[in-house]
Amino acid sequence: MASPDLPDCDTPVAVLAFARSQRAAAQAAEVKVLEAALTWAAMHPEESIPTNSTNGAGGLIFAELAVPLAGEGTPLVAEFALMELGAALGVSTDSAKALIGDALELAHRLKRTWALVQAGTVPTWKGRRLAQLTRLLPLDGADFVDRQLAAAIGNVGWAAIERLVDHARVTFDPDGAEKQRRQAADGRRFDVHTESADFDGTVQVEGTLDLADALDLDAAIRQGAEELAALGSEEPLDVRRSMAAGELARRQLTLDLMAETGEGAGSVVKPRQVVIHVHLSEAALGGEPGIAGVEETRSIVSTDQVRDWCSGDAQVVVKPVIDLDAHHHTDAYAVPDRLVEQTRLTQPTCAFPWCERAARHCDTDHVVAHGDGGPTCSCNLAPLCRRHHRAKTHTGWTYERTDQATYLWRSPHGLHLVKSDGTTRLLTAHPPDE
Repeated sequence: MASPDLPDCDTPVAVLAFARSQRAAAQAAEVKVLEAALTWAAMHPEESIPTNSTNGAGGLIFAELAVPLAGEGTPLVAEFALMELGAALGVSTDSAKALIGDALELAHRLKRTWALVQAGTVPTWKGRRLAQLTRLLPLDGADFVDRQLAAAIGNVGWAAIERLVDHARVTFDPDGAEKQRRQAADGRRFDVHTESADFDGTVQVEGTLDLADALDLDAAIRQGAEELAALGSEEPLDVRRSMAAGELARRQLTLDLMAETGEGAGSVVKPRQVVIHVHLSEAALGGEPGIAGVEETRSIVSTDQVRDWCSGDAQVVVKPVIDLDAHHHTDAYAVPDRLVEQTRLTQPTCAFPWCERAARHCDTDHVVAHGDGGPTCSCNLAPLCRRHHRAKTHTGWTYERTDQATYLWRSPHGLHLVKSDGTTRLLTAHPPDE
């Protein structure tokens, strides 16, 4: 049965044809967005940046910088221009930076691939991914990759493309390739994704380790899982391995490897220190079941899970409740700690549209500048990350706080956006009639 939302799709052949046409339209639209990013970059070259501005105290500071977004030979772009394009597209400043960088790399250094992307022969995702790989190559290295792939990029697997880029790096930048080889260990990492904790209190862990370290870690976790089984644990092996990783961490945290002061001196036992900010209701503090908010992970967990975390020798610090509705004021410019904490709890992330930087890592900004008469009070403060704080200070970006967690922003070219409780929406692309 044909869907009322898909006209003339009453046969399988018609549905396939419709899907193909929509995919082609989406591809064409993605190309147009890349072309718009190129045009935007051309409108905001290095020459468009004022050389200096006054910081309000008579000194001179560089309010904005020209930043490189792609490889050698591509033009620099005015730093703050990225923010407005991102706002218009509904993405973060970092995403806008990546978009413009990919567009510049394609248009200036991968011209043959860019022509194929524009013609619809190569999907935009593949062109952008190639641009990200070649960004660190010298100009002749990028041209080599572009020429080699021009006739076959649509049919070449990604592993082969990566090998070609590596070949170009060794051929055209041997010193850089050798330096990268020596620094290959910098690519090792071990990530604990606490920012994406599930309701049941579990998180994903993944990393890239040196082989010897990986074998030792696996052996330690395997031994820990066997010990748990010997102690009576009936959990499946995978669960015991996960538990063993936690036991291994806690065992390590009890030892201070730097604490030995002389021959025969033993290790000093340190208390377990795991710091998280958990927000509980009065009912939860009284023992009733419920949910709790964890600031570090921006997630919710059960109060039973919080109770488990706080058991044993864990040190628990209970801070007094901050009334988010209360109004606090000081005549000083400096923001007192209690006002900073209230601001962070009201708006847990940067107040700039689509920015997700945690408020605990942001500046506390006077929405109306203190020098313009803006008070240091609950109704005139907002968390802004340093980059967006600078943009608000030195460009035409303005905003006002309309309630506790809602901010109305106006961009230099008339975008009106609202960020409320961490969610951003575009109101209008043109300023309203005054």
